[in-house]
Amino acid sequence: MFKIAVASENQMVTEHFGHCSNFNIFEVENKQIVKSESIPNPGHRPGFLPNYLNEMGVNVVISGGMGGGAIDIFNQKGIEVVLGVSGNAKVAAESYLNGTLKSTGSVCHEHQHHAECGV
Repeated sequence: MFKIAVASENQMVTEHFGHCSNFNIFEVENKQIVKSESIPNPGHRPGFLPNYLNEMGVNVVISGGMGGGAIDIFNQKGIEVVLGVSGNAKVAAESYLNGTLKSTGSVCHEHQHHAECGV
């Protein structure tokens, strides 16, 4: 089973990973989404969310922007990070699966300045 987590505000990709309201989790078999669920963000604490998603078996994380610390943890765990994404979460996951979603590497340096996350 392959899992994609999209940091979201309801059904839309959020600008900043840690401050999303929920994660849309898409389970994939043979490059097709076979199950989707929305789970609430359990809370933003440094290092917590990457480990939380890793424990859920997530293979790819999609977000508008993300801090460097979270990116480093995902990289250490072998989880792919795709940044600079906007729009509908399911469309983003489907675009990833068909190879048309590209990361812009949008790293957030200032948590207070959401507009500067390059989204």
